[in-house]
Amino acid sequence: MRFHQRAFRLFKRIGIHALLSLYSLAVLLPLVIMVVNSFKTTREIFLAPFSLPAVWSFQSYVQVWQRASFGVYFANSLWVSTLSVTAILVIASMAAYGLARYRFRGVDALRLYFLAGLMVPLRLGVVPLFVLVQRLGLLDTHWALILTYVANGMPFSIFLLSGFFRRLPQELEHAARIDGCTEFQIYRRVMLPLVRPALATVAIYNFVPIWNDFFFPLILLRSDHLKTIPLGMTLFFGQHQIDWSLLFAGMTLASLPLLALYLMLSGHFIRGLTAGAIKR
Repeated sequence: MRFHQRAFRLFKRIGIHALLSLYSLAVLLPLVIMVVNSFKTTREIFLAPFSLPAVWSFQSYVQVWQRASFGVYFANSLWVSTLSVTAILVIASMAAYGLARYRFRGVDALRLYFLAGLMVPLRLGVVPLFVLVQRLGLLDTHWALILTYVANGMPFSIFLLSGFFRRLPQELEHAARIDGCTEFQIYRRVMLPLVRPALATVAIYNFVPIWNDFFFPLILLRSDHLKTIPLGMTLFFGQHQIDWSLLFAGMTLASLPLLALYLMLSGHFIRGLTAGAIKR
């Protein structure tokens, strides 16, 4: 009986690892093909798309950086994405802390108000948003994008962070008050470091769609020197549709910040996703 149980557990473990390996291969293979083909010429890509390049050349990266103004687009995307995510983390963490740790009249209605933001896609209100941005004098500026992204990312961020703040014990606040901490010091020095996994989750969750967004830059930006990577590179590749080498090089460069962010925050991100999954 024990032998059959051990054999079943072994086959179950092998099956799970096999499925995870196949899934990893399905995810990583397109990325590997993209990176490898970025070092080839267009002719090599069509002749042997899955083979290694005969000569590893960075010429495509040099061309896409110079001809496509990739440095300008990259700096714009980095500025907009970083400032938007930073604002979301600061504002959402303070709002979530207040909603989770204080009881006052109307707190439940305020929570429902933030939850309602998850149910209404921001793109449905693009016409009023465009009119509002135009009347504020922010059209064709990065601030139009930043404020839009902050407003769009706030409901989910507050919803997630408030759940983490509610799980922290009350004794931490009492001990901090006895030591003479102000309310902001309790938030900043005691509570905020304890929700770092949630902050990492919020950062990645918001950074990725902001970095890859094409819709709002297309609506709110006009000047070429203000465009972000998705919009700028789309216009460039529309003029160079047959140069697949430049396309793969641009996609590889655009993916590097996302990869770097995930590698830096992966530990906190995984802990944030699995928090509460194990009962203690």
